[in-house]
Amino acid sequence: AARAAAEFLKSSYGPRIAVMEIQGWDTHFGQAWRLRALFEQYAKGLLELKSGLGSTWAKTAVLTVSEFGRTAAENGSRGTDHGTGGIALLAGGAVDGGRIVGKWPGLSERALYEGRDLNPVNAYERLFKSALVFHLGLGERFVEGKVFPDSSGFTAIETLFRTA
Repeated sequence: AARAAAEFLKSSYGPRIAVMEIQGWDTHFGQAWRLRALFEQYAKGLLELKSGLGSTWAKTAVLTVSEFGRTAAENGSRGTDHGTGGIALLAGGAVDGGRIVGKWPGLSERALYEGRDLNPVNAYERLFKSALVFHLGLGERFVEGKVFPDSSGFTAIETLFRTA
């Protein structure tokens, strides 16, 4: 999928956005070996995308998100159950990376949401809005009116992407 996406994305007549998905992240049991395989697949996909894009990689942003969070503690089956907070990763040649952006509440019992989940303190909408406005160049009013209505409370982060 990453190889095919790279072929489409690097074409001057191709799309500017692609969506890919990896199944299997619902790790209620045997999480350690399952995550190892999934992260290996994810890493190979990113490397394949980068390789396939060639020089276009310098203009590329890859957003990786999960649709649900996991609990902070392992269950009795050596997995984690559905939780509240999750993770988002931003990578690519267009990204001014190498850092963590956003709030990090920590994993102490006091910091956990309802004593079990990562506290959801960073909205994905900020990341998506940032990519649309500062990477793809869409107007912030357009994004707030058409893409993410009522999202004016989520400020786009200007410093996520390299300037040309």
